[in-house]
Amino acid sequence: MTIDKTFDPAAIEARWYPHWEKTNGFRPDRPDAEPFTIVIPPPNVTGSLHIGHALDNTLQDILVRHARLKGRDALWVVGTDHAGIATQMVVERQMNAAGEKRTDLTRDQFVERVWAWKEESGGTITGQLRRLGASCDWANERFTMDPGFSRAVIKVFVDLHEQGLLYRDKRLVNWDPGLGTAISDLEVETREVQGKFYHLHYPLEDGSGVIAVATTRPETMLADMAVAVHPTDERYAALVGKRVILPITGRAIPIVADDHADPELGSGAVKITPGHDFNDFEVGRRAGFAAGDMLNMLDAKAQVVQVADGLIPDAYLGLSVKDARVAVVAALEAAGLLDRIEDRVIQTPFGDRSGVVIEPWLTDQWYVDAKTLAGPAIEAVRSGAIKVVPESWTKTYYNWLDNIQPWCVSRQLWWGHRIPAWFDADGNAFVAQDEAGARAKAGDDRVLTQDQDVLDTWFSSALWPFGTLGWPDDMAKVGRHYPNDVLISGFDILFFWDARMIMQGLQFMGEVPFRTLYLHGLVRAPDGSKMSKSKGNTVDPLGLIDRFGADALRFTLAAMESQGRDIKLDERRVEGYRNFATKLWNAARFAQANGIGGSTMLEPPRAELPVNRWILAETVKTVQTLDLALADLRFDEAANTIYQFVWATFCDWYLELIKPVLGEAEGPVPGATETRAVAGWVIDQMLVMLHPFMPFITEELWHALAPRDHDLIVARWPMADARAMDPAAAAEIDWTIQVVSEVRAARAELNVPPGAKLTAHIRDASEQTRGRLERQAAVLARLARIAAVSFEPATGGAAQVVVDEATFVLPLEGVIDLAAERARLGKGIAVAEKERDALAKRLESPAFVERAKPDAVAKAREDHAARSAEADRLRAALARLG
Repeated sequence: MTIDKTFDPAAIEARWYPHWEKTNGFRPDRPDAEPFTIVIPPPNVTGSLHIGHALDNTLQDILVRHARLKGRDALWVVGTDHAGIATQMVVERQMNAAGEKRTDLTRDQFVERVWAWKEESGGTITGQLRRLGASCDWANERFTMDPGFSRAVIKVFVDLHEQGLLYRDKRLVNWDPGLGTAISDLEVETREVQGKFYHLHYPLEDGSGVIAVATTRPETMLADMAVAVHPTDERYAALVGKRVILPITGRAIPIVADDHADPELGSGAVKITPGHDFNDFEVGRRAGFAAGDMLNMLDAKAQVVQVADGLIPDAYLGLSVKDARVAVVAALEAAGLLDRIEDRVIQTPFGDRSGVVIEPWLTDQWYVDAKTLAGPAIEAVRSGAIKVVPESWTKTYYNWLDNIQPWCVSRQLWWGHRIPAWFDADGNAFVAQDEAGARAKAGDDRVLTQDQDVLDTWFSSALWPFGTLGWPDDMAKVGRHYPNDVLISGFDILFFWDARMIMQGLQFMGEVPFRTLYLHGLVRAPDGSKMSKSKGNTVDPLGLIDRFGADALRFTLAAMESQGRDIKLDERRVEGYRNFATKLWNAARFAQANGIGGSTMLEPPRAELPVNRWILAETVKTVQTLDLALADLRFDEAANTIYQFVWATFCDWYLELIKPVLGEAEGPVPGATETRAVAGWVIDQMLVMLHPFMPFITEELWHALAPRDHDLIVARWPMADARAMDPAAAAEIDWTIQVVSEVRAARAELNVPPGAKLTAHIRDASEQTRGRLERQAAVLARLARIAAVSFEPATGGAAQVVVDEATFVLPLEGVIDLAAERARLGKGIAVAEKERDALAKRLESPAFVERAKPDAVAKAREDHAARSAEADRLRAALARLG
């Protein structure tokens, strides 16, 4: 087919993705091939594609397309997470808009309503991943609430319980009063809030004075259980073991010694409320308070409740946290026990979905013994069974797992995996696969009621690498595709998902879930700030695809993905890579117009012309570099390698160098047939190499350039055949490129008219150079406008260019006004040097360097370097004139 004049990404994308999916291009039948397996971090079923997803999935798709082209049995497991809180909120909002509430329905009715929503609206993000070009195994899409996956989740819960690694306990959790459930740390958003710091006095029980404490939450003093001081703080040594009388409630609480108290901070004494502060909870346990004895003064809606008979006055009961704070402060002030109040910015936790302040809350929940599971997970990385890239993240990984706390896995929701535990009237729990199993464990006919809670979605998603393969029901895929080859993940879920997959994989499969863990950074705004809706600096990847095409966005993300760094995304980069796609498109049109088509040859064609031997070698070198970069997960290096080959080596040089050979206006040119064969073969290899990064345009051009019996997506990756290396051809063409570049630079610097044809007088040329000049005469005439070569001395004003041992003298008498050009260059040198020296003087001034904004200093240094370089360039140009 004839390649259209205009490159239209949208039309190409709309044509090829459905074709690939329909023809099973994402999962070709290769049972005997070496497997390659990667699993998608399952996006929330409520989600839509954001720029972080775009980065994450682009990197995965590059790897899986590369593996597929290498002939491997590539499986990219895809699916979505049921996202308990997020999904329940979406459905509840819809119900509220219709005048309904969740509690108007039974639990089963509500769950049916959620399933109906999922079937109708839950596939948004999977459609958007298709627009990105993600070549997932959609025919075997998974969902964390699928029956098979749910059986895996229940089995893991029951088995962990039977192994003594999962239990029920009373501990502090992040409690979201708006949602009425415990939430994970990842769902807590810390914000800076303008608040106050209250300095209070607690009277000593013996009447000998008071002890000063300070707090940002005076209302929690209603549930204080101790005052802590540092063991080495001599000011309080005599008070340790004594008690203070808690204002308002009149309770006597002990003064304890604990390292948590900082002698340098405030008075050095801190109030301890174990039921409402994570640090205080640990202090309370060290002080000997059992969790069951710790006081909880709030209910699930964060309203004050009685902690024990009559301890909290009735006037406070039912108050919100905010109102209780006002009342407590007023009472303390009236009693003369409020010392002072300071204004202070406070780091305050909010629920990222509910938007309400999160309360540390003491409650009964199900916990996993993460400490025990963490041991093998630490060893897996330490031993090298799992390679973490970049390696710098291992320190963070070890630190977190070394200090890991019990993992709260229960949530107070209706949507999710119902916890397989049944309680009798006395609160005894019986954990089993189903109610029949629980009854068998209970051993009698007592009434059993299933736990109302569901499991944390991180609990189920931790089983993703093997649960999606059919475990425990069907082990065929598990045996072939577990462990996975690599996991691509944002560093922000290293602990919430990655580490937990490692723990559960080792516990239940006896093997790591993946061999390599690649952690990428965040996509940030162009100025480096974090993207957020509140700042209005978020980027819609679908909008970028609409404007520039999926290929351009994908290439941008790959080219900017450097290990250990965040990406500062500027849409100008996306536009630039759209221009790159356009350049490739136009190069293919040129090839087609000149009788160059795709090649059916797998091996490089034979070539005699140096330019063709050179491009064959350059192609092989590119394959080698690309393979190494992808093996090392250096996506930026891989993208830059293929970019430079396509843009510079092939389009800018090779196509220009072969134009004299292809021209047949005056009859056939020697080498034209060979050149068309070589160019066609190189274009094919180039399209294959570029395909993982830019799948749409490459597939389109693959079919446009020749009739094919297979799609590019399942083509064969180029072989890095070292036999194609040709040092002699490389040296000659590199020399030719250098001559053209140097002559072009000299002409531009000296304002030589583009159409002016010059005679090059060559001095000191070796026999090798003379031979090259003869063989490359047509190229030099066309690209450098060297109409003739002479080995006689030149006379008059001339430009001079040195390449290797030879000097190229280009007479300019009658071509330019030499006197005017010398004057122009001299004036330019003077201006550049003056600006350079002024900037140097400014940078030598401590007053400027130390007081100016860093950006201003950096800009001055950049300008100084630019003016220095300009002065050097102009002096060199003047020197060329002799």
